[in-house]
Amino acid sequence: MTEAKSNRTVCRGRIFPQIQWTQEQKAQWKAEREAFKERCQPIFAQVQQSLIKTHYNWYMAVEPESGEYFINQDALGVAHKAHEKYPNARLHVFRINETGVCGRV
Repeated sequence: MTEAKSNRTVCRGRIFPQIQWTQEQKAQWKAEREAFKERCQPIFAQVQQSLIKTHYNWYMAVEPESGEYFINQDALGVAHKAHEKYPNARLHVFRINETGVCGRV
């Protein structure tokens, strides 16, 4: 029996090679992301201790312009809940624990 040979060529590399970020663009994006997190951090810190007691390891989405936050057991659930009220707003999601982040170090 003969084996079928594939004529498919393997493309390796970037999906859109014409779009390349410079180091300055990457640094600016990281700085903007960090500045946004710093605006959301005080809202999280204000309610963190009270929520740890009742909602440990749940997720909290913060909308910094209004100072409003949303909580849910699921990360996608909290995002959906927040985007229902603020459809075009930028949100930051924290995990309700001692550090505010997910995962292990």
